[in-house]
This record gives sequence, C-alpha cells and structure tokens, in this order.
Amino acid sequence: MMSSWLLPENLSDVLPAEARRIEELRRELLDLYRTYGFELVAPPMVEYLDSLMPANDEALRLRTCKLVDQLSGLTMGVRADMTIQVSRIDAHLLNREGVTRLCYCGPVVHARAAGLMADRELLQIGAEIFGHAGVQADIESIRLALESVRRAGVRQPRLDLNHPGVGRALVDADPALAEAGDAVFDLLSAKDAPGLEALCAECGARADSLAALRTLTTLYGGLPVLDRARECLPALPALRAALDDLRTLCAALPDAPIALDLADMGGGYGYHSGVMFAIYAAGWHDALVRGGRYDGIGRKFGRARPATGFSLDLRKLSAGLPDAQPIQAIRAPWSDDPALTDAIRALRAQGRVVIQALPGESQRPDEFFVDQELAATGDGWALRPLDGAA
Repeated sequence: MMSSWLLPENLSDVLPAEARRIEELRRELLDLYRTYGFELVAPPMVEYLDSLMPANDEALRLRTCKLVDQLSGLTMGVRADMTIQVSRIDAHLLNREGVTRLCYCGPVVHARAAGLMADRELLQIGAEIFGHAGVQADIESIRLALESVRRAGVRQPRLDLNHPGVGRALVDADPALAEAGDAVFDLLSAKDAPGLEALCAECGARADSLAALRTLTTLYGGLPVLDRARECLPALPALRAALDDLRTLCAALPDAPIALDLADMGGGYGYHSGVMFAIYAAGWHDALVRGGRYDGIGRKFGRARPATGFSLDLRKLSAGLPDAQPIQAIRAPWSDDPALTDAIRALRAQGRVVIQALPGESQRPDEFFVDQELAATGDGWALRPLDGAA
C-alpha cells in the first residue's frame, strides 16, 4: 500500500522559510512590474484544452494535464503555461487599441517534467507587452527581466540572445525546405550539421542553402558574431533585419554580459516571431528566465497582436538563492491584560512579529528567531532582550 504522505514524482512541498521567501519575491516583483505600468491579471487554473494551446505546439500539449468537464463533457486542461491565457485576455476580453502591459503570477502544472531536475509544479510569474511591434518593446521586456533577477539577489546574470528570423529567412528562401521548417529548427538548435546535410539531401535543397545552414551552426559567442553573420550569410532582407534588431538590443544593454547563439531556434518554426532571450546565472542548472517576441498568438482569439514578454518560476529562483534565514520575532505571554493586548497590537502595526504563547506552549519555531519578549513592568508592558535566542 502506498504511504498517504508520498507525493507524485517531481512534486514537492515547500516548507515555512522557503515559502515565506517565495511569497516575498512574488510581492517584490509584482510591485516592480507595477512601477513599469503593468496591470495584474489572474486567469483560471483550468480552461478548455483548445484555448490553452497555440497552433502546433506539441511540446506544450504533452506537458498539459487533461481532464473532462463534468458539466459540458468537453476536455479541459490544467494550464502548463500562462502566456497563452494572458494573450487571450488581451485579445478577447480587454480588446484595447494601442499598447497593453499585463503581468501575472500563479501556479502551473506539467504532466511531464521539463528536465531531469525540473519540478512539475511551478509558480510562474511574468510580464507581457501587447500592441507594439518595434524592438523598443523587446528592450523594455529584457530590462525588466534583468531587473527582476537582480531584485531577487541574483549576482552577475548572463543574457543569451538569439533571433529565429535568421534561420527562418534561410528556410523561406528555399522552396524545397518549406515543409521541413520545424525539423530544420530542431537540427539547428542541436547544431547537428550532419543531420542538416541529410535533411537537405532528402528535400532536394539547394547547395547554398545547406552551406548557409551549416555556417549558422558556428555563429555563437560574443558581439562579433553579428559581424561574422553579416559577412558569411546571404544578404536576405529578413535576415539582415533580424541582425539589425539584435544589434540594437545589444547597444541598448551595455551593462549586461551578452552571449549570442544564432542557431538556437528556441521552440517550433512558427511560434516565436522575433528576438528570444534567456537569463542564466551561477547556481542554477538551467535558464532562470525565458522570453521573447511571439506576434500573432492572439489570432486564434480574434486579434493578431504584436507581443513580447518573459516568465520565470519563483520556486526555481528561490531554490538557487542562499538559504532563507529566520526573521526576528518577539515572544509574549498569554494574558487577558488589556494593556498587553494593546502593546501586541501596536508592535504588529509596526510590522513586528509577535508570537503570543498559548498556555503550556513550548516555542521552537524554525521560521523565527525570538530574541525579545514582552514583560510586565510597573508601568505596563515593555520589551526586554532574552538571555538566549529561542
């Protein structure tokens, strides 16, 4: 018989100190996003499956838990990502003209863990900008993402940039590759030059297309990568525009350590439409933040809007930070004395933690460091230090 306390694989409880820090991070970041003009939305945990899925995103479909709605008989999904929901809110419910900035925070659940060390339940927080197609929205999004991890205490975050428009331009320039876009993107991301050669041979792609794709797998590193790309790749307008966007971004972020990988196509061929980015830091095995441009996702909800943004998992972010430390607290005895009640109320109004011991209680809280107590004096109740910390 399975123990009643055993949790499913890749799911875990969050204990007091860690849970407190995650909540503090949530408040800190949502308050930060508000200072940038982002409005908070809260979509439901469960929706009809179709509304949770962008077109042809098989990876997201596999990560989504399914269930049957007992009222309608239709299939519903437990959200595995909140970005699509926020796009629905922008396109269908708010239906505004011009720029809309929306932020969000809530749990998401994955049917399958995204990696060996990944959890299946995340606390996703993010910010999205709708209605502006220019690179300026991408700059704002990246700046806010970098500020988010800095506010959390992450030291020396590294920004990785790429633009699927580079690879897409090469694919679109050769009709023989028209039906193989997703496969080409997968091979480029894996830097699988032999695989690209075999695929191009199978499709009958031109020799210059294969040469350009093979070159693309070598274009990664620092800012000189952009100059090498301009010299080595075909002078296609869409490709040059993508490189120009990346150069503009790099110039706007002079203080951020930047790495470029022009072969990293991210997701599928049709999902991301512009600049993509990820933020890494020492202490985390995977990207802390992922984001980018995904114009047109709102089309399935009636409005194809320009969109860019990012998201991160607060549980993952907190797990890589130094251990959460206990916070200072005050001990108070149990008493019906109105003066004690008033003293406790005044301290709590100041934001102080006051733990009033119940009769017979032996206080050993892991979450708090108790170094003071309220003690009776001739004039009422006053704080005094404890001889030892409890």
